Amino acid sequence: MANIKSAKKRILVIDKKTARNKAIKSKVKTYIKKVEAAIAAGDKAAAQAALNAASSEISKAASKGVYHKNTAARKISRLALAVNKIA
Repeated sequence: MANIKSAKKRILVIDKKTARNKAIKSKVKTYIKKVEAAIAAGDKAAAQAALNAASSEISKAASKGVYHKNTAARKISRLALAVNKIA
């Protein structure tokens, strides 16, 4: 355990940031699951609506630094490709 005041503060700050990042990642995963559920059901309209919401959340996460921009682009691209494959 840290004894120096600045080190104790860093521990508190890191805990806050970790909790924030975890919450944002969890939210993104939930939106991705909604898109995948709509794809599995074969509902293109619902999948498209879910994709729009998910891509927005993924972009927000990337802008906040939770995801790297290339990771966000890859996730959005893969979801869009899957939605477009629905007949």
